[in-house]
Amino acid sequence: MKRCALRAVNHGLAALVLAGLLGVPGLALADTAALPPTRQLEPNVLVPPGDLRYAPAAQPDRIIATPAADPAHGFQVAWRTSLAIEQPVLEIAVAGDSPDLGTPRRLAARSTRLEADTGAGYQHRVDVDGLAPDTLYAFRVQGANGWWSPWRQLRTAGVAGQPLEFLYFADTQNKNASHSTRAILEALRHAPRARLALFTGDQVSGGDGEDDSEWGEWFDAVDPVTATMLVAPVAGNHEYGKEFEDTPQERRVLGAHWPHVYALPDNGAPGAEATSYWFDMHDTRFVVLDGTSALDLGTAAAQAAWLDRVLSDDPPEWLVVAIHQPMFSPRQDRDNVLLREQVLPVLERHRVDLVLQGHDHVYGRRGGLVEGQGTPQYLVSVVGAKQYRLSPEARVTMEPVAEDTQLFQVVRIEDGVLSYEARTVTGRLYDAFSLTGTRAGGRHVVEQGDDRIEQRDCPRPATLKGRADRCWE
Repeated sequence: MKRCALRAVNHGLAALVLAGLLGVPGLALADTAALPPTRQLEPNVLVPPGDLRYAPAAQPDRIIATPAADPAHGFQVAWRTSLAIEQPVLEIAVAGDSPDLGTPRRLAARSTRLEADTGAGYQHRVDVDGLAPDTLYAFRVQGANGWWSPWRQLRTAGVAGQPLEFLYFADTQNKNASHSTRAILEALRHAPRARLALFTGDQVSGGDGEDDSEWGEWFDAVDPVTATMLVAPVAGNHEYGKEFEDTPQERRVLGAHWPHVYALPDNGAPGAEATSYWFDMHDTRFVVLDGTSALDLGTAAAQAAWLDRVLSDDPPEWLVVAIHQPMFSPRQDRDNVLLREQVLPVLERHRVDLVLQGHDHVYGRRGGLVEGQGTPQYLVSVVGAKQYRLSPEARVTMEPVAEDTQLFQVVRIEDGVLSYEARTVTGRLYDAFSLTGTRAGGRHVVEQGDDRIEQRDCPRPATLKGRADRCWE
């Protein structure tokens, strides 16, 4: 025991010598605990420069199931392989308690080539139809050289009247492998019956949308979700790049990854067909808009007219609209006037229940324009590590609000009540309310105040880079 203790002391002294701490006048061993830790900004990705960790391979990866227009009877699957594959297929069977799944149904994939900085690969897509509602299916996808993915299980949407639980994640964007993973895993602890995960844009950071390692880390971070439920993505400004940059012809252009990595319903708005869509699940209609296209590519009026038609066409009882840029921005120095002019009146007229948004990297909630009317409820949230600061106006017009906080949201609709929870990355309850009543007769907001933690504000004057307009990088 004494020999072990002496060895430990010697190791400690050696560490201090290597650190250059011994020989400093007045510094005793006990003082080392008081030394300020060295804070270094984490890189956006964990992959070292030049490392091809996420190069396309024979093994299928980036497997993701997205909603069909009728997710009670089908869904769509996308995945990636190297170029070595020939005639890729998806196999699907009703899941049972035995490892014997019988003879699975085989569906041929459509493949497109995607050139990325990690190398060229194929993105594959299969539209699965003819399924039974509220039924658990097992499926797997084919890779090259004899590879198959593991079997995954996914339950189709139910019918009207069945309970629905879904997750809402705002910007994951940067440091996905380091930090977004925590929120994803904690969300699953609080939503074990979730059928859908909705991501409101900026899944990655890389402005041009073509940093393949960022996409690789995003898929790694969200794999627990994509392996068990449908995913509905929203395009953010970081899913776009710029064409003819720094010239009079500069304009936004959708990044190369978006149309390849997601297989989405073909029912979008004119001019934004690749990034807008809608689908019904249980008693809820979900509508996805593209705020970047609306603001920068001139499609705001067309999307608003399309949204009006979609919300007018015999909708179910609950309405949820998702868009990246907020109607009411809680961040300093942002104001999406065009969205309020074109899109906001449609949301208000149809009394949309939830408007789920991202972009501003803080948390904020506010009600609609009609006093005494419970809906719409406008939400802004953030998952990722980049954290901004609230505007003074947001502190007056929104409640609750938060800075410096990673969050996820759980929404449950059951027995005519919509329940909403926003929780921090450690699972603590930050915001909660319920919507009761009917859309025709009017919704009522019931605040759930028990167990909420206190308001969180940024505790530091600047980021590690010295930026006072942000709280964390």
